[in-house]
Amino acid sequence: MAAELTAHQLIAQHRPTLDQALEAIRTRAYWSPHPEHPKAYGENGSLDAAAGKAAFDALLGSRLDLGQPGTDDWVGGETSPYGIELGVTYPHADVDTLLPAMRAGQRAWRDAGAEMRAVVCLEILKRISDRTHEFAHAVMHTSGQAFMMAFQAGGPHAQDRGLEAVAYAYVEQVRTPDNAEWTKPQGKRDPLALTKRFTPVPRGVALVIGCNTFPTWNGYPGLFASLATGNAVLVKPHPRAVLPLALTVQVAREVLAEAGFDPNLVALAAERAGEGIAKTLATRPEIRIIDYTGSTGFGDWLEANARQAQVYTEKAGVNTVLVESTDNYKGMLSNLAFSLSLYSGQMCTTPQNLLIPRDGIRTEEGPRSYDEVVADLAKSVGGLLGDDARANGLLGAIVNPDVKARLEAAVGLGEVALASREIANPEFPDAVVRTPVIVKLDGAKPDDQAAFMNECFGPVSFAVAVDSAANAVALLRRTISSKGAMTVGAYTTSEEVEEAVQEACLEECAQLSLNLTGGVYVNQTAAFSDFHGSGGNPAANAALCDGAFVANRFRVVEVRREA
Repeated sequence: MAAELTAHQLIAQHRPTLDQALEAIRTRAYWSPHPEHPKAYGENGSLDAAAGKAAFDALLGSRLDLGQPGTDDWVGGETSPYGIELGVTYPHADVDTLLPAMRAGQRAWRDAGAEMRAVVCLEILKRISDRTHEFAHAVMHTSGQAFMMAFQAGGPHAQDRGLEAVAYAYVEQVRTPDNAEWTKPQGKRDPLALTKRFTPVPRGVALVIGCNTFPTWNGYPGLFASLATGNAVLVKPHPRAVLPLALTVQVAREVLAEAGFDPNLVALAAERAGEGIAKTLATRPEIRIIDYTGSTGFGDWLEANARQAQVYTEKAGVNTVLVESTDNYKGMLSNLAFSLSLYSGQMCTTPQNLLIPRDGIRTEEGPRSYDEVVADLAKSVGGLLGDDARANGLLGAIVNPDVKARLEAAVGLGEVALASREIANPEFPDAVVRTPVIVKLDGAKPDDQAAFMNECFGPVSFAVAVDSAANAVALLRRTISSKGAMTVGAYTTSEEVEEAVQEACLEECAQLSLNLTGGVYVNQTAAFSDFHGSGGNPAANAALCDGAFVANRFRVVEVRREA
């Protein structure tokens, strides 16, 4: 089809945003072009709350035809954690037909250059942003997030992470000039002179393997990093969370076509129930990049077996908070209670192990014993979630039966300091909503170590009694090095303990938050400023987002000739 979006239009509209993103990743200051508040939408072509809900409702029971080549069936089967049958069906692809079609458009996309690719990606993100209310419902009803979290994390925060990846991709591609004149003096002889041209060349087709809990937030960095560096992108969603990424693919294909590029540069790979196509796709010779978020087992398999591809994984870790002392006891308890409760602990950054000296901690209110600290934290969580309406807004729904099973099994691991309770959701009676459980364990006992040294994904936390702050730091080190950690937190008023924790995190390569008592939480990261994961411990081999996340998605090919 004829291009409807010219390069001039796209650059004029989106180059200022790209420049602001480049400045933000340089300064690490707060910035976002995507509004967090639902009321900010409804003008300039964006959907307001009512229109977004209506657009989502219209999707239910529909066939989402993306116009992809090689469609041989229609598949679906998503059920919302809130009890709604989505009934949306998606194209099932014959990959022997689809993959060659995806590669066909790469030459023109490569030749378009870094700036053009970046502004096309920004146009995709702009159109997704305009539909944030619609996407919020899609994320809510596939992940189980409460609406406000689905709106923010699945909408503007995910869009920020996508834009951040585009900015990093642009920086790395323009680091080398397009052209250079090279002259080498030869004394009395004529100098040697060459004209050189340098072209960023994509690796091939990239595969994004989506996750159930944060389909857009975790999916967008890899998708846009690969697309902005010239690669075609095949999106393989989690079978329980297809809709948000299918809508993303739909928007991307529309924008690519309007900008005069092959829409097959972005495609969807939905699967039949039980088909398990991720392994098959991951080892195809056409697949040269893989982005994966999910279990350690499959992430390790990808790293070991997808030898033809550059593999970026975010797997699982055991996130730890060391509690040694504080000068804001109530603020500490409130902050931890929120961190443990948000989205029922179904975040890769949620704290699991709370390391507390068995002799207690120092506070501005006087000493508190281990038992008192745990009891006070349990009381703080209980108070936070005491009102069912507020609890529903924070907890969302349990995403799948495995999480519920882990929650129920946790009570048999030790003394329960805070029991989980069931909460009814009046709007969605079939939703499974549970408050967190806190279990007391002893860091010196081997059986207890076997429990807390493994990830227990979901609303489960362990209050681990340790002999001393030094013992806690040593256990923290061992946990990060052997199991990995996406986040580490610490509360201390001791310079010596703070230095020891900081040094442990620097040496073991884990992101650290110190003494958070206000409205910033250990399990939240901000695009353009915070790094999500480090890529330096077993929890993830990449960070969202740094230069290393984008630079190896392309190579620079040089063509030189005599001047």
